[in-house]
Amino acid sequence: MNNNLTPPPHMRHPSACQPPLLRLSLRPPAPDPWPPAQPGVITGGAGIQPAKPSATGRQAWEQRMDRNPGTSRRSLLQACLAGALSARAAAPTKSKVVIARDPSLAPGPRPPAPALAPALAPNSACLLDVLDRALQSLYDADSPIEAWKRIARPSEVVGLKVNCLSGRGNSTSTVLVEAVCERLQQAGIPRANIVIWDRLNSDLESAGFPVSSRKDRIRYIGNDASGYETDLAIYGSVGSLLSKTLTRTCDAVVNLPVLKDHGIVGVTMALKNMFGAINNHNKYHTNAGDPYVADVNMLPAIRQKVRLTICDAIAPQYEGGPSYMPQWSWPFNGLIVSRDPVALDYTGWRIIEQKRAEKGIESLRDAKREPAYIARAADAQHKLGTNDPNLIEKVEI
Repeated sequence: MNNNLTPPPHMRHPSACQPPLLRLSLRPPAPDPWPPAQPGVITGGAGIQPAKPSATGRQAWEQRMDRNPGTSRRSLLQACLAGALSARAAAPTKSKVVIARDPSLAPGPRPPAPALAPALAPNSACLLDVLDRALQSLYDADSPIEAWKRIARPSEVVGLKVNCLSGRGNSTSTVLVEAVCERLQQAGIPRANIVIWDRLNSDLESAGFPVSSRKDRIRYIGNDASGYETDLAIYGSVGSLLSKTLTRTCDAVVNLPVLKDHGIVGVTMALKNMFGAINNHNKYHTNAGDPYVADVNMLPAIRQKVRLTICDAIAPQYEGGPSYMPQWSWPFNGLIVSRDPVALDYTGWRIIEQKRAEKGIESLRDAKREPAYIARAADAQHKLGTNDPNLIEKVEI
């Protein structure tokens, strides 16, 4: 059994990120530095018993000790307490976001507008290498397989939440999903314990995934086939029925969104992709998805089961999303991975904004669809992760 599993930063108890409190042991007073001489016993370096000071001399010695902050028991206790408080006030652990890229990842450019032909598939060997480097860096592991073993145990069912809204044009790459499935199996997850899922069977098929519910192999299933719970899951402004694939089948979820613009909520990546786990996502797009996207991710089954996000950034889209618009896509040739969905979304949002600026397109704020839900997800009520760039460790490899 793998005992190295640790929850993502957003799932940890607030105290888990604090350094351990220094425990003080109040021991009995130290022995008298001048013990009474024992008859017949020779003590001292030269065989001479040191003279014990008189009562007056001992009192003066103790007073001198009290005046010396380096030796007083009282000052030592104060120093220890101050050190403990200082440790608890130490800077919080940073959220790591790894951006792994390779210019040879995609074999060719996207079709020019207005052609809407499917995008060219990425090079599978190259993509597997990019995935390996990303995971190994994220987990500081000695090998990619070691990293995958930290995500789930062999006895657990792992769900891969893909994004298939854009068909073959700009959905989660089937080659990426195949690479993830390969590494999961090499890490000890049986293929019968891997489930690829999204909203609809038709969405999966349009993105190139073979729908199958056989339990002796990798399953590909839409929520319309698996069904939804009958009891509402409620948090804040949302009340939704959750996919049974999420609640009853999966023990762990690897989130596999696509880096792209969204015409209503600004961007769609880790947080927004979990709209595919609820029955009524269409209700939660007003006000650029704020606070709805953050609230959906607070639903217990989502917050507790999503352990990793691998964002497909092979050919992101900076305008016109979420539908596939090749004229606004570009070859980024990479993956963005993190255990913190908020930090990943913040990082991806900045990449989108940078590309929009390069192309002379107004910012999402000026377009009235800045993704404020990212900051909401990081606030004191949600604590799903961090959007503070000072607390994000961005690693580019």
